[in-house]
Amino acid sequence: MKIYKFKTNINCEGCVGGVTPFLNKLENTEWEVDIENSDKILTVKTQDKSEEDIVKAVKKAGFEIEKI
Repeated sequence: MKIYKFKTNINCEGCVGGVTPFLNKLENTEWEVDIENSDKILTVKTQDKSEEDIVKAVKKAGFEIEKI
């Protein structure tokens, strides 16, 4: 399993709700956003998705994302 961490602008529960459908479409993937962290860290654990797959999903949801 691969683990990726990203800095995002997903900064509230409403934002998490907005990105949820996009990240949930990534099969074999678990994710969480630490909205308490100043960098709003998105942690993704995945079996087979690439960093690019994750970035595309978050950007499609309308959020900024940057690999740490």
